Amino acid sequence: MRIRRAEERDIPRIQELLLQVGAVHAEGRPDLFKAGGTKYTAEQLKEILRDETRPVFVAVDGDDVVSGYAFCVDMTHTDDNLLTPVRTLYIDDICVDEKARGRGVGKAVYEYVRAWAKGAGYYNLTLNVWSCNPAAMKFYLAMGLAPYKVGMEELLAE
Repeated sequence: MRIRRAEERDIPRIQELLLQVGAVHAEGRPDLFKAGGTKYTAEQLKEILRDETRPVFVAVDGDDVVSGYAFCVDMTHTDDNLLTPVRTLYIDDICVDEKARGRGVGKAVYEYVRAWAKGAGYYNLTLNVWSCNPAAMKFYLAMGLAPYKVGMEELLAE
């Protein structure tokens, strides 16, 4: 397995993995997530892959087939009234193909992103985890991440 920047030819496989992520969220929070949906269209993915502030990394096997990905976003705050001007790399999404889980793909992707961000001069990595995905929370804690803020809600509609 190797990790590299995603390319347009990876889009169909990335969309398959986005469906898997969507299914996890739709199962955990059907009130918020549509079943069978993906976060990005093929056209949106093309735009993202061209955007240097939104690097996407993929784990590929020996046949160059994508088995996992990490979508990242540069969240550097400059000229903010409250926040210090640190460079933050936000991990928007990480996914490992359900058939490849437990084989170290997720760990390899995360460690690659961490090393890439450190080499690029980022101060920290951040991400969000839905509470309906305890496996993801367990994985991120095992990778050394720690909670730094908590989102809360009160449902008003029945």
